[in-house]
This record gives sequence, C-alpha cells and structure tokens, in this order.
Amino acid sequence: MARWLMVLPPVIFAGLAGMFYTGMMRDNPQDLPSVFIDRPAPVLPQTGLPGIEVLTDADLRSGQVTVVNFWASWCPPCRAEHPVLMEMAANGIRVAGINLRDDEENAAAYLAEDGNPFFALATDPKGRNSVEWGVTAPPETFIIRGDGSVAFKFIGPLVGSDYEQRFKPALAAALAEGK
Repeated sequence: MARWLMVLPPVIFAGLAGMFYTGMMRDNPQDLPSVFIDRPAPVLPQTGLPGIEVLTDADLRSGQVTVVNFWASWCPPCRAEHPVLMEMAANGIRVAGINLRDDEENAAAYLAEDGNPFFALATDPKGRNSVEWGVTAPPETFIIRGDGSVAFKFIGPLVGSDYEQRFKPALAAALAEGK
C-alpha cells in the first residue's frame, strides 16, 4: 500500500503536465470556442432607447453582415472601443448595439456625447437576453451573417492586437462570404 502511495504523486503530475502541454499546443490557446457559431442568433430584447430604432430579428436576417455589440455606458472597456465602432459605422459596416444592464438616461447621454455608431439598438436592463447570447460582461461582440447565423464571437474590447489579429480577419471573411 505504501509503495502505491509513493507512485501516485508522480503519475498525477505526469497526467496534469500532459494535459497542460496539449492545451498549450492548440492552434490558438486564447480562443474560446463558442457554441453559437453557425447557429441562428439568439432572441433579441424587445426594448430600446427613445429616438433610436429598436434592433429586431429581421435586422439580423437582412442579407447583410451585422456586427452586434453588447455595451454599457458604465463600462470603461466599452468606452475604449467606442471609436472603433464609430469607424466601422463610418466605413459602411452595419453595427447594432445591445445596451446591457444600464440606466436608460446614462446610455442615451453617452451616445449623444460620444456619437451613436448603431443603426439600431436594443436594451437589456436586467441582463436576461445577454444570458441567451452567452454574454458574461460587456463588451462582447458578435459577427452575424446575412442569414442571421453567428459567424464569430469576440470577448473584450475591440482594441489592440487581439482585435487586429482575430476580429478584423473574421469580419473580412464574413463580409467576403456575404458578397
């Protein structure tokens, strides 16, 4: 029995080391696969902000690629990525927003001050629909194909090298596929 207990720690260590090595040798160890890829986009909230068109399911199935961004006015990374969303919209990318767990007045004031990149917007004040989308915290961004299926999910702000190396190529691929 004592001999078995002496062998057990090295065997456990070897097993864990093998698992860690396998995980690190994946194509992209930072990439978390999403269960939504190639599936229809989840249900959208039915509410919006005054004076801004409410995002609908038909908007996601318009035949055009749409970027859906979950954001909040209280979220510093959302503020950091806001100029990127404004640039996308200025370049003709369809950018839609879902305002998450935010005060309606604060969200409207933020868009009035910093600009509104969204052609349509939904609000999810209680965070119920964000659960349907698998969103844990803003910002999170989805690329939706013209048929309403999810092409890509990006967790975090759309800034920096991760944005450049993962999101932009995925968006370009979805746009090329949609033509």
